[in-house]
Amino acid sequence: MTTQPPRKFKPKEFATDQDVRWCPGCGDYAILAGVQRSLAKQGIPPEKIAFISGIGCSSRFPYYMATYGFHTIHGRAPAFATGLKIVQPDLQVWVITGDGDSLSIGGNHFLHIIRRNVDVNLLLFNNRIYGLTKGQYSPTSEVGKVTKSSPMGSVDLPLRPLQVAIGADAGFLARVIDVDMKVMGEVITAASAYRGASFIEVLQNCNIFNDGAWENIAAKQVRANATVHVKHGQPMIFGKEKNKGVRLVGLTPEVFTIGENGLTEADAWVHDAHDPDLTRSMVLARMEGPELPTVVGVIRAVQRTVYDQEVRAQVASAGSGTSEDVQALLVGRRSWTVS
Repeated sequence: MTTQPPRKFKPKEFATDQDVRWCPGCGDYAILAGVQRSLAKQGIPPEKIAFISGIGCSSRFPYYMATYGFHTIHGRAPAFATGLKIVQPDLQVWVITGDGDSLSIGGNHFLHIIRRNVDVNLLLFNNRIYGLTKGQYSPTSEVGKVTKSSPMGSVDLPLRPLQVAIGADAGFLARVIDVDMKVMGEVITAASAYRGASFIEVLQNCNIFNDGAWENIAAKQVRANATVHVKHGQPMIFGKEKNKGVRLVGLTPEVFTIGENGLTEADAWVHDAHDPDLTRSMVLARMEGPELPTVVGVIRAVQRTVYDQEVRAQVASAGSGTSEDVQALLVGRRSWTVS
């Protein structure tokens, strides 16, 4: 008996006939194209995939994917995704969210889907602003950000999405930039293959209400020097000329120039995405300019117990080999009658 090779799909087979209604120039277009392109390469048919979103500009996403889709309520997409994955384990489930949807009203749900390690993929669009409601500061906006809701500058300390996820013991962590299609494709492929909650932060531009939010690292002319693309088992080398490295001194990352002060490529920090200790993942998540490059790529990929598998196993166990009726199970021995 011979097995058929997986069918090859085209990105357009994952696109719907709906008009894409984002502002012209929005980074969401690039993310949509990147996801459609990456999923097409998987060989998984669209009817085996579901996209679930909450509220926000990013949450229009399910309308543009020719898969199953649910446009749900503000901040609660993880709850819907958890239920769906438990009852339909064969579906590849994606949660599409934004920095406001997932880190403000949805912060509780965001934490717990990662803590439980439900087998879903979370894609967080971080543009550091509330775009759908026309430009208020968000949980990720930087201190001093002047917006319609903070005319004198925000005094809030921003949440760092990757650090929040690390606090929930995330098994899979990654970061990409909306315009970097190569890294995005690599990360989406890795997240799709991971069993458990994969979390990807997408640094995304809102050219209407927060244009240039990530220009200091995303602009093509500075990206090579402002970011380091981490890959498991490879040294952290970056720069336009590939002459810069990151090394660890204790737990403090430092940038060095290869060939200076006797330092070579061998002195660079070799990335271990499978490190069970979260300490170095936190160091990577906290790296930012101007002194350090911002990390992109897969930061962590460690296997943990998968929540939905355990739930299904419990249900199967509870339903086998028992002669008790449902009422007896509900009442049990720890009940009493009020007369």
